[in-house]
Amino acid sequence: MAHGDVLEFEEYVRTRQDALLRSARRLVPDPTDAQDLLQTALVRTYGRWDGIADKSLADAYLRRVMINTRTEWWRARKLDEVPTEQLPDASVEDGSDQRADRALLMDILKVLAPKQRSVVVLRHWEQMSTEETAAALGMSAGTVKSTLHRALARLRQELESRDLDMRALERGDHTTRDEGRERCAA
Repeated sequence: MAHGDVLEFEEYVRTRQDALLRSARRLVPDPTDAQDLLQTALVRTYGRWDGIADKSLADAYLRRVMINTRTEWWRARKLDEVPTEQLPDASVEDGSDQRADRALLMDILKVLAPKQRSVVVLRHWEQMSTEETAAALGMSAGTVKSTLHRALARLRQELESRDLDMRALERGDHTTRDEGRERCAA
């Protein structure tokens, strides 16, 4: 590949990498796998860069390479299926438990201060490293760790409290959490 083509490819990757990574994340659920997918597609595209006559179509070409690569990975995965004479009992999940868990988590996140919520979301949902989270929020890595520790403790406390409330309702004890605390304090 000519030196000018190498520079052109590097500039393309530098300007389009965020959009391409978003495309990769839509193709595979795991963020690390998405990064691997994009890197593999970029390597494959680099070898054919000079063959792409219309560079305005490079995004489409690269996305096609990502789709083909993902398909290759899927086909290559080892299947752990063993033929048997009897079929195992199949359990069908409708996803309602996952939706309920997500709704509960979204609700309990509201008990956190905005700074704590940001740290939890970036570390656990966006799966950023401690250092990436610190850079994104403009704080030190130590502050991220201590904030995350306190936030997770607060979330655990809130989950336990809600669990106790649910058990009380199931027993028929309709005392609210605040009324129970007032009784304990008296």
